[in-house]
Amino acid sequence: MPRPRVVVIGAGIVGCALADELTERGWTELTVLEQGELFRTGGSSSHAPGLVFQTTGCRTMTEFAKYTVSKYRSLTVDGKWCFNPVGGLEVATTPERWEDLKRRHGWATASGVQSYLREPEECADLHPLLDAAKVLGGFHIPGDGLAKPLRAAEAQARRAIDRGAKFLSHQKVTSIERTGGRVTGVTTETEQFRADIVISCAGMWGPLLGELVDLTVPLVPMAHQYAKTTPLPWLAGRNDELTEASLPILRHQDADLYFREHVDRLGIGAYGHRPMPVDAAAIADPRGSEGMPSELAFTPEDFDPSWAAAVDLLPRLGESKVEEGVNGLFSFTSDGMPLLGEHPGLDGFWVAEAVWITHSAGVARAMAEWLVDGQPKLDLHSCDLARFETVQLAPDYVLARSCQAFTEVYDILHPLQPMEEPRPLRTSPFYTRQSELGACFLEGNGWERPHWYEANANLPEVELIPERNDWASRHWSPIGGAEALVARKRVAMFDMTSLKRIEVTGPGALPFLQTMTTNQLDKKPGAVTYTLLLDENGGVRSDLTVARLTADRFQVGVNGNLDIDWLRRHLPGDGTVQIHETTPGTCCVGLWGPAARALLQPLSTTDFSHQAMGYFKTRNAYLGTVPVTAMRLSYVGELGWELYTTADLGARLWDTLWEAGQSHGVIAAGRDAFASMRLEKGYRSWGTDVTAEHDPYEAGLGFAVRMDKGYFIGRDALAGRSPETVTRKLVCLTVDDPYAVVLGKEPVHAGGHPAGYVTSAAYGYTVGKNIAYAWLPVEYTDPGQPVEIEYFGERIPAVVAAEPLFDPGMSRIRSAL
Repeated sequence: MPRPRVVVIGAGIVGCALADELTERGWTELTVLEQGELFRTGGSSSHAPGLVFQTTGCRTMTEFAKYTVSKYRSLTVDGKWCFNPVGGLEVATTPERWEDLKRRHGWATASGVQSYLREPEECADLHPLLDAAKVLGGFHIPGDGLAKPLRAAEAQARRAIDRGAKFLSHQKVTSIERTGGRVTGVTTETEQFRADIVISCAGMWGPLLGELVDLTVPLVPMAHQYAKTTPLPWLAGRNDELTEASLPILRHQDADLYFREHVDRLGIGAYGHRPMPVDAAAIADPRGSEGMPSELAFTPEDFDPSWAAAVDLLPRLGESKVEEGVNGLFSFTSDGMPLLGEHPGLDGFWVAEAVWITHSAGVARAMAEWLVDGQPKLDLHSCDLARFETVQLAPDYVLARSCQAFTEVYDILHPLQPMEEPRPLRTSPFYTRQSELGACFLEGNGWERPHWYEANANLPEVELIPERNDWASRHWSPIGGAEALVARKRVAMFDMTSLKRIEVTGPGALPFLQTMTTNQLDKKPGAVTYTLLLDENGGVRSDLTVARLTADRFQVGVNGNLDIDWLRRHLPGDGTVQIHETTPGTCCVGLWGPAARALLQPLSTTDFSHQAMGYFKTRNAYLGTVPVTAMRLSYVGELGWELYTTADLGARLWDTLWEAGQSHGVIAAGRDAFASMRLEKGYRSWGTDVTAEHDPYEAGLGFAVRMDKGYFIGRDALAGRSPETVTRKLVCLTVDDPYAVVLGKEPVHAGGHPAGYVTSAAYGYTVGKNIAYAWLPVEYTDPGQPVEIEYFGERIPAVVAAEPLFDPGMSRIRSAL
């Protein structure tokens, strides 16, 4: 099979790493085009201080960093190091930060990164410039360290060149050639290059390349201050020009600061200043600028507060002063994550942007796997270019959220903490009614989503909800628990509008969906089916709910834009299948609870009895004057329906149900109740509990796979697999202590060592226990197995439980009453 012709645009550390990874896999007909010099290109790699910290709350980003450390430790250029494993030390000067460092230690443990919590004196031993009296404790990661970005870039470029790659400087790209919806080449100011694959690794210039192919690359170049001191007497003689540093890199997040050695001087990076965004089009061309385009003039007045905080923590800094500094440009995105993937409308054009040094080699490996093998081994849904809603690509949105991401780099962020601006953006037709009921809105994908309603504050069930720890009490109210209990007793209305949905239509719709998903969809109109999207390796790309409305028309509940992108990329070329998103023009109320049928039936001439409309069935009906598509589904484990109508009739639908429900004690219920009820029922949440790194049998979703239905994507990979062959499982854990509500990502210890990690967690208001779903090796997954969840440095006893915890016989959800 002929190898493709590949052009990589940008010879910064990402472009060089990608060239190395691709040529290592045999893609050697590869050319890297750089508008500046090799390898001091003038971009962010040219001035980056090179800190590599492996620990984040995102497992994918941690895996990127772990590989970066492993790879760069093995590289040298002319005998000089590319990575210096001096270790990393994060210190706390406030009780809140100390608790957060315990949480970060848990993240590291869950991801297999060796780390330690240190006492103040131990911190001072590790970094003697510290004033131990100012420190409450530290988080020490021995494997962290310093990368030499330009040297690491050159080392990887040399390896790629040895395999046949070409690196060309002073090649500014002016156009991307394309024919019939795919790239054919790249044109620079002086030459043309034929290409089957083009990969933009242009960093802060990425948005400009995106414009050449009508692609929004939603990143913002942002200035970040970095200063170097005059020589410090205490550092004299500790390091030479070859080693540069021996103290661990130090982070003082309470003051938005980090520190590293430069032989006998100290480098200080600061995030505490005002955001300083720069238009990509205003960045100088490296060929004609004085100095590096990514280095803007230092503004001392912005750095003064940071200097004062630095001297306070490291008193010996008072023996020096700031000698030089830059306002260096880095790429920021609205959610702080990289931008990876293929152009949704131009085959062969890929991007790898907004990637920091810490993650560079890991990103390059994942991209190379994606390109060469067809998919990466890691789950990349949080980094995928196609993850954004259209409204999230608006320039004002990208700017505002990227600026907030900058200010929050070192903030202590709660898992439920919403972005602040711009809001509100997307609201359901029920928003006014919800506001009147005192809804507490949090935000997801631009949608305002009620988490609880102050109108329910006087429910007697509020008094039944136990207190919880301080961290779990943030962005929470016992009202949410009361709403869950009332939904179990009577009936509640849940706003499900934000859940994404599409229509798949046309004469080829059924065979298309049969090929794309795992379950049997060849059923009569009116049937609803839970099914999975798999990749070729059998990993769960998503889970879907497919309702066959007519012979050639299906409503599909998806998890986000990535599902739509995947489905569209597999559309047959004969025009027999169309995909249309219906979310913006429709709305949905989830009406769930034992009294749901009693509320609903008097509103309609349609028969909603169990005999006429069983579980996982759908039909059209009128509720009063409102036409609806009613689907008998429940994500909370109660009798009920998802009721869809057009957006113009949404308020009417809400009012109709609300008025009819007063005699049944109806309430509006929010996401907190919803999350608790779904975990009690054992329902998985894709992207949190399950990703493409897991197969259906490991995830407990094998019931949605019909191997006998014929071919579907991933079927061949599942051959020979079963629940009996798995080596790990997603299991339900319960914790008796109601105060110890965990929230997800915590490590799980079993057999005396770290064995797995928590995915989703919540308090089960009905079952009266804390619930945590976790991935564990199969030998620790039998019901009754004792384990421990590490939560803020403490071990909480838990036990593996049989699932579901609530209504295992399905009598409530299938109720005929």
